[in-house]
Amino acid sequence: MTEIVPAEYAWRVERARALMARENCDLMILDSGESLAWISGYTVSETMYRAVFLPREGAPWFILRALDEAPCREGGWITDVSGYPDTASPETFMVEELRRRGFADARIGVDFNSVSWNPARAQVFTTALPQARFVNLVGATDSLRWVKSAHEIAQIANAAAIADSAMAQVAAAARPGFTTREAAAIAAASFLREGADTGETGPIVRGSGSHEFLHGLFRTDELAPGDILHVELIPRVAHYGARIMRPILIGAPTARQNEVAEELVRLQDAQIVAMRPGAIASDVDRIVRQGVLDAGLRAEYDNVSAYTLGLYIRTPRSSDFSRVFLPDQHWPLEENMVFHVYTTAEGLGFSESVVVTPEGGRRLTQTPRRMLLAGE
Repeated sequence: MTEIVPAEYAWRVERARALMARENCDLMILDSGESLAWISGYTVSETMYRAVFLPREGAPWFILRALDEAPCREGGWITDVSGYPDTASPETFMVEELRRRGFADARIGVDFNSVSWNPARAQVFTTALPQARFVNLVGATDSLRWVKSAHEIAQIANAAAIADSAMAQVAAAARPGFTTREAAAIAAASFLREGADTGETGPIVRGSGSHEFLHGLFRTDELAPGDILHVELIPRVAHYGARIMRPILIGAPTARQNEVAEELVRLQDAQIVAMRPGAIASDVDRIVRQGVLDAGLRAEYDNVSAYTLGLYIRTPRSSDFSRVFLPDQHWPLEENMVFHVYTTAEGLGFSESVVVTPEGGRRLTQTPRRMLLAGE
């Protein structure tokens, strides 16, 4: 790479090129929103198709709508940016560029699982470039981003601090008569004041059941003494997201609630300690899953106990499940992977943003590990 590439992105480019070398690819197309942000520093919605083209040697180039050309140059490091008019076919424009740049008969790597590389689009490229070979880089859109750089972890930590602050503000304002909408408004305003990309909060609902409240419909519920306000916060900073869940008790907790909360936290603490490089995902998962079942806190435990954290942009998915903790997941954890670990029972949900280190998982979120009480 040339000296104009910032060190952070040079590291990312080299990771992508290492994959290209293993698969003997001359060029790689990155077209998912997350991979665009990861490789270039700039991302944009797929109103019209856009992609970064990364050769094994030489500088990458970005092709997108002419309307987005100036923001792309301002927001990212790639200087070779070509914009097409809205009257053009993006795919045809890109094919012509591939021919002009000498890649008409190249081995071109693409993640066929990318939400942007649909069958119709693939057909256009393969038909227009019959001498090229399109190689399926299975899951590369996600796998290249599993291990985080120090810069990426710092951005997630920044988001985590925003989440902690917002959680404290919601708990302090909570009281009988408080509504879920008021809680969301406090969290959203806190996000925006403290530097988050948006005010999107995550589910803020009344807690009940074993885990089904996690994706409960948002509505204006007025909270009464004895209710549990379940708060999940998902702030993003420069597209990097942290996540945290806590139950906020309206009124004094019962003895049973204290018992359940303490056991959930104890089991999750043990899980976090086990998150070291080389640990097998299913073994780490078992600590919480089997522990909750053995304690009789839930009759069944079928949902994941952790999933990948990192870049979040506008895509059809709101969470990254390319790496999860489940009984059938036997892959090893790697240093500097980051996960959202969570567990729930009896209306109580606890979660943290955790980075894998040789000493065990390190929490990026720092809210006290207990139930929160309204007004504290």
